[in-house]
Amino acid sequence: MSAIDRLRRSAFARPWKLLTGVAALGVASVALAAQVAGPSSVEVTNLLKTRLPKTPLTQVNCEKVRGLCEVTAGSNLFYVDAGARYLIIGRVYDMETRQDLTAARLLEINPDMLVGGAAKANAAAAEGEGQGMEAAPAQARVEKTALPARPTRLALEGLPKDGAIVWGNPAGQTVTVFTDFRCGYCRALTNVLRSMDVRVVERPISVLGSRDIADRVYCAKNREEALHAAYAGEPLKSGPSCDTSGLDANEAFAHKHGLSGTPVIVRSDGAMLEGYRPREFLQSWLKDGRS
Repeated sequence: MSAIDRLRRSAFARPWKLLTGVAALGVASVALAAQVAGPSSVEVTNLLKTRLPKTPLTQVNCEKVRGLCEVTAGSNLFYVDAGARYLIIGRVYDMETRQDLTAARLLEINPDMLVGGAAKANAAAAEGEGQGMEAAPAQARVEKTALPARPTRLALEGLPKDGAIVWGNPAGQTVTVFTDFRCGYCRALTNVLRSMDVRVVERPISVLGSRDIADRVYCAKNREEALHAAYAGEPLKSGPSCDTSGLDANEAFAHKHGLSGTPVIVRSDGAMLEGYRPREFLQSWLKDGRS
């Protein structure tokens, strides 16, 4: 082969080598992007089956919270990192939407149960109480009280107009809620109601010692704004005092009717539910009140 032929052949081959290199770089980039995006739920599920063989997994979702995979095992909820090495027990709170994602998810998993004592459950799991991580990975053991099979009714006629914080759509269906500003499930319920086309009449009661917060919210210039700020844990500025006898009436009403927990949801026809409910349930329940 002459020198000219070798030169021509070499010049012809270089572009193909370059294209091959670019293609290889493209494949590597795709692989890197996949790693950055995190593993799939299937990969994490397989890892968990190896590390927690005695734990029956219901669902693994790695798309809800960036950097974490949400794991449900029956009525239990916990989180793991992308490599399924670290197991996390606790609450995930979205500071942008001001929503307790863990509380809302727990009650989606258990829509027919009133969930309480979550802090106690987390503490017990952290101390290794019970049969251990292998048998119950966090177990998120929570105290559950069965709700009544049929909603009871609560007449609201005895309540004065004062003591209510009204927000939402003025033209929407009215729902009255007895709440406590230190109640995590009240906060979760409020976030759900904010996404619905309803008129909310919120009546604070001090089940968890939140009367000081209720006074400040009720006396605020913009009660609705102060209400959501209180649920988000934001500091409330102390303003001028006002007549809070309406809040006293809420407390007396709650005591008279045995409302010892929050939230309590009351439909316009008087039908009552105790405890948080997810959006889909509330929409159906409120629709039944119109028929």
